[in-house]
This record gives sequence, structure tokens and C-alpha cells, in this order.
Amino acid sequence: MATTWTAAYSPDDGGLDDRVPFLARLEAEDRSALLALGHELTFGPRVVLLHQHEPSSHVLFLVHGWTKVTASAANGYEALLALRGPGDIIGEAAALTGRPRAATVTALEPVRATAVEHERFRDFLSRSPAVSFALLGLTADRTRAADRRRLEFASLSVRERLAVLLLDLARTHGRRTAEGIELSVPLSKQELAGSVGASREMVQRLLRELRDKEAVATGRRMLLIRRPDILRRIAAAGPATGIPSPPRSPEG
Repeated sequence: MATTWTAAYSPDDGGLDDRVPFLARLEAEDRSALLALGHELTFGPRVVLLHQHEPSSHVLFLVHGWTKVTASAANGYEALLALRGPGDIIGEAAALTGRPRAATVTALEPVRATAVEHERFRDFLSRSPAVSFALLGLTADRTRAADRRRLEFASLSVRERLAVLLLDLARTHGRRTAEGIELSVPLSKQELAGSVGASREMVQRLLRELRDKEAVATGRRMLLIRRPDILRRIAAAGPATGIPSPPRSPEG
């Protein structure tokens, strides 16, 4: 199996960035041994891989394709917590704690994953200190990123949050075309709203403003960034010092 994930480092502190997927943190031998414990599953676009509140029976290692991680509040509001792709692990929190899954994971495109039963996963971790420390490091990086996200977003307006999010998605999931930068992950307006903590109507209005400025073009689950300089000016209006990632949270 060819790997499509690579390790990277955070420019601000010299450590691993929270975007570095779990499998990229492992030595090749450990990675192969871990994946050999499971079996392969495939999922079509918009198919749910894991359901919020369901009991845990396995963890998933994404091999191909991107997913979204969402959580629903009691009042029905749905928040987009993260995007997970090749090399990422999902469902590990519930597998380790025995609690119900904390989030729903849905395929955004055709997805291929390896499922490992949680008893075999926990047993492997007990025999592999290096893999256990890699998982602990991933959890710490995601928690740190989520804390940074909350701090930065607390000082931003919804308009600035949306600009920051679109710039980050363009950097991590952008595909350059003749017309601009097309986002390769198909997110709906509701999902964008859930990512910036706003209503769908507010995001719809802000996107309309950006279209009027010819900064973006939108369609059904399509978003094209034509003028990233306009988004940068909006993002720079707030006190945030960097471009944060979409909200991260240990899922499942």
C-alpha cells in the first residue's frame, strides 16, 4: 500500500503540527503492523463512518479520501469540528475510554479505511510504547490547536472568522484553476456556519457580500476563491496573528 501522508513541522515552535496525521508519526514497521490488525472498508460520498452517541467497537485509519467530523447539540445545532483525511485515526477516544462516540464522521468523497477492533488496538498500544506516545502527542497537538482556535475566534467577528477559515481551506484543500482556487472538499453553507459558530443565514449573507466583491464564487457544494487578497484584508482586520485550522477535537 503506498502512503499518501507525510510528516510536517510547525513553524512556530519546531514541533509536530496538529495537522500531521497519526500514521505519519509512526515508524514504517509500526505502521504496517498496526494496519495488519484490521480489515479494509470502503464508503461512498456522504456515507456515515461513525455515529455520534453510538458505542465503540473499532477505530478507523483513513487510507484514502476525506471526511468531516461533526457534533450535534441538544437543540439541533450541528458544528463542524474537523476535516480528517489520509493517515488520520478516528474513533480512538471512544475505543480508549469505553464511552459512546462524541462525534459523527461522514465521508466527503469515496473513502477507504482500515478498521481495527478496539480490543486489538488497545492490546497493540500496551505492547508498543512508541505508538502510544505518538497517539498521546497527537492528542496533545489537537488539544493545543483547539485551545488556540477558541482564543483567536473569541476576538474575531463572524466575518473575520469566515475569511480566516476560507484562507485556511484554500491552503490545505485548495486546487488552483484558471479562475482561482477551488476548494477540493465539498462543504455546504451549513457546514461552513458550523465551523465558524454562526447561523447558516449569516454565512449565506457574508458569502453574498464576498460574491459582490468578486472575492468568491459559489455553487452547490462548490466554492471558488477568486481574490484571496480581499480575504486576507478581512482576516487582518482582527487581532488574530495567524491562520488557524478548522476546529479540532478528539473525535469518536
